Amino acid sequence: YSFSNRIVSKYFELVVFHCYYGTRNNIKNGDIILGGLFSLHDTVVEPSLSFTAMPAPTQCTRFNFRTFRWMQTMIFAIEEINRDGTLLPNITLGYKIYDSCSTPHHALKAAMELLGNEKGREVAGFSGSVCHGTVPVVIGDGGSTQSLVVARILGVFHIPQVSYFSSCACLSDKNEFPAFLRTMPSDFFQVDALVQLVKHFGWTWVGVIAGDDAYGRGGANIFADEVDYNFARTKSQDAISSIISNIRNSRARIILVFALEQDAEALFDEVTGLTGIQWLASEAWSTATVLSTPRKYHNILQGSMGFAIRHAEIPGLQTFLHRLNPKNTDNHADPFLVSFWEEMFQCSLAVPAEGQKNNSQGKPPCTGAEELKSITNIYSDVSQLRISYNVYKAVYAIIHALKAMRSCVKGKGPFLLQSCPDLQNVQPWQLLHYIKHVVYSTTIGDEIKFDENGDPVAMYDLVNWQFRGNEGIEFVIIGKFDETNTALNQKLQIQEQNILWNGNQTKVPLSVCSSICPPGTRKAIRPNFPICCHDCVVCAAGEISNQTDVIECERCLPEFWSNDERTACIPKQVEFLSFTDSMGITLLVISLFGSFSTCVVIVIFSCHRSTPIVRANNSELSFLLLISLTLCFLCSLTFIGQPSKWSCMLRHTAFGITFVLCISCILGKTIVVLIAFKATLPGSGVMKWFGPAQQKAIIILCTLVQAVICTVWLTVDPPSPHRLMPRESALVILLCDEGSYVAFGLVLGYIGLLACLCLFLAFLARKLPDNFNEARLITFSMLIFCAVWVAFVPAYISSPGKYSTVTEVFAILASSYGLLCCIFAPKCYIILLRYILIELVDNDNLHNNSCFLYYFQLSPAGQIGCSKALFFNLF
Repeated sequence: YSFSNRIVSKYFELVVFHCYYGTRNNIKNGDIILGGLFSLHDTVVEPSLSFTAMPAPTQCTRFNFRTFRWMQTMIFAIEEINRDGTLLPNITLGYKIYDSCSTPHHALKAAMELLGNEKGREVAGFSGSVCHGTVPVVIGDGGSTQSLVVARILGVFHIPQVSYFSSCACLSDKNEFPAFLRTMPSDFFQVDALVQLVKHFGWTWVGVIAGDDAYGRGGANIFADEVDYNFARTKSQDAISSIISNIRNSRARIILVFALEQDAEALFDEVTGLTGIQWLASEAWSTATVLSTPRKYHNILQGSMGFAIRHAEIPGLQTFLHRLNPKNTDNHADPFLVSFWEEMFQCSLAVPAEGQKNNSQGKPPCTGAEELKSITNIYSDVSQLRISYNVYKAVYAIIHALKAMRSCVKGKGPFLLQSCPDLQNVQPWQLLHYIKHVVYSTTIGDEIKFDENGDPVAMYDLVNWQFRGNEGIEFVIIGKFDETNTALNQKLQIQEQNILWNGNQTKVPLSVCSSICPPGTRKAIRPNFPICCHDCVVCAAGEISNQTDVIECERCLPEFWSNDERTACIPKQVEFLSFTDSMGITLLVISLFGSFSTCVVIVIFSCHRSTPIVRANNSELSFLLLISLTLCFLCSLTFIGQPSKWSCMLRHTAFGITFVLCISCILGKTIVVLIAFKATLPGSGVMKWFGPAQQKAIIILCTLVQAVICTVWLTVDPPSPHRLMPRESALVILLCDEGSYVAFGLVLGYIGLLACLCLFLAFLARKLPDNFNEARLITFSMLIFCAVWVAFVPAYISSPGKYSTVTEVFAILASSYGLLCCIFAPKCYIILLRYILIELVDNDNLHNNSCFLYYFQLSPAGQIGCSKALFFNLF
């Protein structure tokens, strides 16, 4: 035995067991018998199994009028073909139909009975079964879960199975289900349609509720995979007890229910108070009258939308459906009629069906006057023939296959040695071959054929549940989906103007985990959330996004910066130390005030140039020093304003030369004072080497050295304007680049050298007579000067942008003010406020609180003259 045969041998024991008890079926004999499986009941009451007695048969409950219509459609099609006689002349079709009760094990039992004792003997050689013979083909079952069970057993014997409602994509696997075909499109195509629908309306946060069966799980899993590929995401499947909580806590306003109609009914019984949800229906319940008829569902299901297989009219079917009546029908030939009649009219027939004797308890007896024409319900409603149409097509597909078998020409057949099949003894595997290759058109023009997986062409109607007041729910077709359309964007066609959404709204509902990120922002994925859940983060400064939902912002070019909205790059604002900004104005005022103060000192010294205090401090050097200080104050103005080629060269050279001139003057004064007090020997000629001419020569020589350095600097690598464009700044900083840093260092170093030398000499002269304190003033001024420029170096290096220029200007002004205040402020104070000159000839009666000032004046001959001036100590 092969593995499959061993399995079937096990199953065959169930066949014998079940045939012993008998299964309710509807049988009509004929030359060729078509098997049928229909879930005429929705639930099963399982008996308690103690195994101390023979197990009682299960009780099927909740008769399904819709499925009963499907079964009657199969019978109608068979009788129509028998009456016609043109498709299969001289051949009468029969049927053997079983109720699978919507459960896999009932479907399996029915399949075993359809196999009959012939297959039993083939497998196990057992001949004691009381079952009928094997049928060559089976139509059914409806549910995917039941079809999975039946397809496995029928596939072992290559008995073709044509399902009218099983849509699970798993059934397309021909390795597992080689004999399975269907007139119902695969869920793979339904999911494709649903994905196109979700994408069309821009929904990125879609909830999925799946039935706990092959249909629900399979379809939901395919949908989850597809929408994940298309950048949407589903919420997890869960039991009904926690579904409501999940929906309330979720931001998803679009919920897809991928379930059979009885499962969907159980769900909506629990969520009747939940509004504001746009429900998407899978094909199984998209046109379910059991949900659209009761008013309790209208409030939550109005506006629902789903795909349904194409519907069609079947001429004569409604009349055929109305013909049923227990008075005109053999109850044993159709045992399901009793259950149908009692449920339809809620009455009790005199002869209950076997196994259903408890169903009629408590019901009044039927009067015999009941007529189906007087009642309108899902059984007699032929306005939405979708699954019934599938059953109709399945019967005709089999009949056209039988017709093709009948038309086979001997010697040209498809089988071994080009043989043809024998219709007197139809072999299932031969019929399977012909069904796979059948191609025909229905009366309404639909072409019926099967692909390599046994699936038909997928075509759906997009149905919208629209509430019509007292008329209830109307199924309005608002679009179509045609899988045969090769253009991806043309598969789904929607008439949006005809849609009424939940709450009778015409505006498309929004269902997103996160809103679309507008231009100027980027998407930042939330940790532990699906990819469609994100935060919108404003682009960083200097970056932009001009589209929606961008992943990364684009950085602007170095000379551009982002606008306030972060949607465009605009030229950066040029920044420099301007005469108009507050810092520039402040420095300008300070510089001009310093220049003005220096000029005031010059005027004071000029007006009092004959006074001993002016004459004693070498007035010529003092005036030259004041002029150089004025230039120092004014040279700071060259650092303010937009840098240009000439201003950059001027500012650094003017600064270097004027400060050297200033320090040289101070150095000359310091040398003269120091030498004057050190050359104490009578007749010493030292001072002749430090006369006015020599002092001027020292100043010129020192200044000339700086001028040479600046000239070389300007020749080799002069300062020039430079645009500094830091990426993290919205400004283009316009400043002067020093050019040669070596030359710039030499300029500063030379100034520092002279300042240090001056400080050193002034320090040596600090112990001069108390009455002469200019050396001390020079010492203080040089200390301030050196401190300022020592602090300038790190401050200049660390200052960003224009503030480096501000630092340099501040150093210039601070050192200039230091020199002006330390050297000249005390003298001006004495001249203007505390000075009383008393001619002294020889007065030994001077007051003890007086003080003396010795001043020196070099005569033209170079001799030192000494005078004494008396100042009252007024401090």
